[in-house]
Amino acid sequence: MKKLIAILSTFILLAFPLTACKKGGDDGVLRVNEVTDSFFYAPFYVAIEKGFFEEEGLQIELTNGGGSDVSMTALLSKNADIILAGPETAVYVNRQKRDDAPKVFAQLTKRDGCFLISKKEEPNFSWQDIKNKEIIIGRKGGLPAMTFQYVVKNLGFVEGVDVNLRTDIQFNLMAPTFESSSADYVTLFEPVATEFVASGKGHIVASVGEYSGEIPYTSFIALESFMKDNPEKIEKFVKAMYKAIKYVETASEEEVAKELVKHFKGSDVTSTAKSLKNYKSVDTWMTNMALPESMFNTLISVITSAGESADGVTYLDVVDNSFATKIYNELY
Repeated sequence: MKKLIAILSTFILLAFPLTACKKGGDDGVLRVNEVTDSFFYAPFYVAIEKGFFEEEGLQIELTNGGGSDVSMTALLSKNADIILAGPETAVYVNRQKRDDAPKVFAQLTKRDGCFLISKKEEPNFSWQDIKNKEIIIGRKGGLPAMTFQYVVKNLGFVEGVDVNLRTDIQFNLMAPTFESSSADYVTLFEPVATEFVASGKGHIVASVGEYSGEIPYTSFIALESFMKDNPEKIEKFVKAMYKAIKYVETASEEEVAKELVKHFKGSDVTSTAKSLKNYKSVDTWMTNMALPESMFNTLISVITSAGESADGVTYLDVVDNSFATKIYNELY
């Protein structure tokens, strides 16, 4: 986490003088930076492909950060209006007590989206089976890694003694590193997990999110200044997302998959539907995108359990539920 803060702080000093005066325009364009491309964020892509954003007069310019630290840097430097990333990044930045703080204004996912992949078939897998094994879990201080550390602690295992958790691998390199290393397991999001299995390189043995329980995992985050200057854009964005969430909840996996393959070029409907079924079966997405304080407190527990710091950061420092609550009440 100290490394993340250092990177963000340095980048802010360099970039802020060039971008401080920039505000969201009135052209309906929203620059969104996502942490990665994954079926885990299915409602967001559905909102794009079904035209729900267009119905609200919005145009989404989407970029991929390839990591939550990169996405947060884009937000703080005002090279993105909104990011789709782990809320832990907002917690870290809010420790600095910035005047223009990043705020979670809508919560998309409520579980860890990773699946545990083994190199061998384990039809009778038990979480006790990870004892004395090596597992690639993501970047130190990132939510995928911290959630898995939380799982390990709840199992009664001691990290570094009962299990070897690797947090030294860049997010986008986890699958190829696992393939070429001696590690026993890796945690992967969809569609990478299903594609990895389909290629004969591994086997899905468990859902991390199903075991770890509800946690605010992926959020839409914007700076306070942007929300203050562009409340109509935020409201329209949230409204489009609620339409998409309802569609994903009520449509069949095959119907949703037909929309997703428009975004994920090269994916087929059958495998995409299978990935969606994996996520729907563990109740992945929020229906009401307002982030409850109880869920935020779980996030803080996960952060501190992983040895990171959330000192001095409160629920109201990080979360602004006004938009999500207002639109939810209007639509439901």
